[in-house]
Amino acid sequence: MYSVNLRKIFQKKELLSLLQELVNPLNIGLDVETVDGTTLLSIGEQIGKQRHPIEVSGETIGWVLGAEQAKVVAILLSFLAKQEAEKKELAKELLERYQEIDLFEGISTQLTTSLDKHQIAELVLQEMSQLVESSAGMILLLNPHTGTFEVIGEYGQLFDHHQPLIDTGIVGHIVKSGRAELINDVPADLRSQGQENVKALICVPLRDKERVTGVIAIGTTKTDAYKAEHLKLVSIFASQTAIAIEKALMYEQSTKATAQAQAQTEKLQQALHNLQLAQTQLIQSEKMSSLGQLIAGVAHEINNPVNFICGNLRHVAEYAQDLLHLLQYYQQLSPVAPEQLQLDLENIDVEFIMEDLPKLLDSMKLGTDRIVEIVKSLKNFSRHDEAQMKTVNIHDGIDGTLMILRHRLKASINRPEIVIVKDYADLPQVECYPGKLNQVFMNILANAVDALEDSLEKSPETFTKPQINIRTHTLENGAIVIRIADNGPGMPEEVIQRIYDPFFTTKEVGKGTGLGMSISYQIIVEAHQGILKCRSQPGKGTEFWIQIPVKCGLEEVRDTSSIRIDPKNQLMQSAAVGDSEGFISSATPSLKPTQLLAYHTQLIRRLSKQNPDVNGASPDQMVEIFQRHPISLKLYATLLSCFCCPT
Repeated sequence: MYSVNLRKIFQKKELLSLLQELVNPLNIGLDVETVDGTTLLSIGEQIGKQRHPIEVSGETIGWVLGAEQAKVVAILLSFLAKQEAEKKELAKELLERYQEIDLFEGISTQLTTSLDKHQIAELVLQEMSQLVESSAGMILLLNPHTGTFEVIGEYGQLFDHHQPLIDTGIVGHIVKSGRAELINDVPADLRSQGQENVKALICVPLRDKERVTGVIAIGTTKTDAYKAEHLKLVSIFASQTAIAIEKALMYEQSTKATAQAQAQTEKLQQALHNLQLAQTQLIQSEKMSSLGQLIAGVAHEINNPVNFICGNLRHVAEYAQDLLHLLQYYQQLSPVAPEQLQLDLENIDVEFIMEDLPKLLDSMKLGTDRIVEIVKSLKNFSRHDEAQMKTVNIHDGIDGTLMILRHRLKASINRPEIVIVKDYADLPQVECYPGKLNQVFMNILANAVDALEDSLEKSPETFTKPQINIRTHTLENGAIVIRIADNGPGMPEEVIQRIYDPFFTTKEVGKGTGLGMSISYQIIVEAHQGILKCRSQPGKGTEFWIQIPVKCGLEEVRDTSSIRIDPKNQLMQSAAVGDSEGFISSATPSLKPTQLLAYHTQLIRRLSKQNPDVNGASPDQMVEIFQRHPISLKLYATLLSCFCCPT
């Protein structure tokens, strides 16, 4: 617990007024001193010389000198000091959380630049050696078939025989237990075999879900060199390393499988490009998921002290009301106060305090209610525990996203406030992936805010009221529609045709990866079997149409307005054709007949990895397998529809 300075507490002017109001009815005198004997406050003449301690977590930070009644003041000051200590502790925890987020983002950004496990290992060890004092370190991968370790990166030499064994020694025991350990005296450890070249060791397992896939270890020749924060830091490195290495291994396996399946160079290059693109998006999704967990954790930590404040604020209001009532009653009984007391009453302006104190408490309650609302929005937006389909209220997700973006909507020196106009219909509960859907809302709304801000910076005279309209309604086919429109600068048709392409962006370098709308398209169309389309004209704003079924089962919401057949090239293509309202759907990739056969083979092979008995399955069993994998079913149905085309 943080130490509290009693002097800083007495710098609050309202505290002196509160003590005066508390002591006057008791008709006592008292002094408040620090532990070194410095007097901070003196009220009246002391009748007794008793010393009442002001304590925080068992530590005395000052004294109240006076009669027995002065003990009430000591208790009040102890309570205020405890609150001050708790606020400092909360600020420390929040700072640590944000430091973890910053470190996490830096590590993840660097790891995504490589898909080679050896390069990843070298990068991690290099970064870790700069942050944690160490003379040696290594990253080992566990081979489940041979039961041995593979060294993929190291510096220095941790062990005499170059690498540990899986069934003996400190590292072998940690891998079996699956728990990270900090050992500050390696020679004294009973598991030590005397082959370690270090005296202090930190060892953390690498995990893929519940399975241990390897271990990361660092050590130093100094005894008692490591603390708990070092173990926590290495654990952060381990979690990101495990994700990056798993992606690298998937990449290696996929590359080998593609090389064996594809005989032609052109097909091999195309498959490799698609694979790299998919893995980049997987890494982006993993970062969003991990950040969502951190956001939820921060919201949870804020929630506890806020609930404490909210719970006690009501009692404070009641106590204040009682004290004010007592003061009024005292004034009625003694309308003529002594001269010195009358002077003090005039100095502190009792009438103003009696009038303003209830208003002050009401404003404090409004502030705490606002914090509770923000915490609730953070939890709703993160939804880190809702990876499966849930039945939710779509409006809650939209409102939570707007709450997160509220700081960007407020007026600033350079522009007026961005007004949000809601036109919500009475929607049914929707079965969906809430966290993924919130990510779509965030991408589209953030892009709308960016467009409005850029337009206001370039030509402020053309805008008087930047606005975003959000409208929801239901369709006759049992689907719901969310329409998000802004009155920004709009986009030309050639840009609309490419907004869903991966890595395509109209923003300046460094202001976006170009993955937002591509991932949004995958979430709406592939994960929810829905429709995502856009309409826009330069100077007339942009509007997105998000359409998903209420029950996201095997049925698809098909938008065939843009599909056409090209007999000359025998391609299934998607043309940028607008519907009756001018909305343009995203373009679907074109496929040649030879590619269709290759993708059909890959899809069945991928499905057989998840279900080894797929080759001998009956048609009914195949249907059950596809029902457990709706994304694979959509891909397979798309391929079949291409096979059945007239060409």
